[in-house]
Amino acid sequence: MKNILVPIGSSENSVNTLQYAIDFAEVVNANVFVFRAFSLAARAGAIINVDEIVAREQVRHINEVVARIDRKNVIVKIVSAHGNVVDSIESVDKELGVDLIIAGPRPNDLQEVNFLGRTSGSIIKQTDIPVLIIPEGFTFKPLKKILTAIKSGVISKKNALDPLEEIVKMFEAKMHLLQVKTQNFLPEDLEFYSELAAITSSYNSSENATLFQGVLEHLNKQNPDLLCVFRRKRGFFKKLLEQNIIKKEEFESRIPLLVLKGAE
Repeated sequence: MKNILVPIGSSENSVNTLQYAIDFAEVVNANVFVFRAFSLAARAGAIINVDEIVAREQVRHINEVVARIDRKNVIVKIVSAHGNVVDSIESVDKELGVDLIIAGPRPNDLQEVNFLGRTSGSIIKQTDIPVLIIPEGFTFKPLKKILTAIKSGVISKKNALDPLEEIVKMFEAKMHLLQVKTQNFLPEDLEFYSELAAITSSYNSSENATLFQGVLEHLNKQNPDLLCVFRRKRGFFKKLLEQNIIKKEEFESRIPLLVLKGAE
């Protein structure tokens, strides 16, 4: 894990999210790129030298956020791109190679009733980059216990487990695997991807109507430092993939949430 991208919004929580990213990057030896998309009269998707647009209010906001964090020994750089957030992130990824995105659940509107705001929801739904969602006001602490929730042990997406494998290694964490058997559970779902089995410290299964319900049922029992789920059409974020309707009253993670893409 070399490069972490941190999209910065207008909320006060941006400082907290960025500081978490710095603390996380220090452990995994990664660089941090602070990012915001701009609507400028420039070639679509191009990375723009921040010095050329420093007078703009948005850049001033980024610089103010960066000035408030403790950089420690982590390399922190500011990048910006022209276009909407998703297109801009894809452009930055092509140029820099982004291994992980760290973002707040609602970077622009803390009052939003959905668990994920429009920006974070779009990043998860429309990019293939792993995303680590940090709860508002959450302070970094070592990730020693991880709960990974799945419906199927088959991971078809190449390198999908890379971020989880590195977190387990760098934090010397224990990973508990929860398999939720729903009504459409298939026998082949019990065939576990070897890389997933290799980092699993313990395993149990449950029967629930949805993976979402299974996670809610076991989250308090396990009391993990990190929750990991896979973005699949029939997985945890099925409701989110259809439309952003996971309400805060239904699910408001008190711990970081790692979202990986598990299927092509």
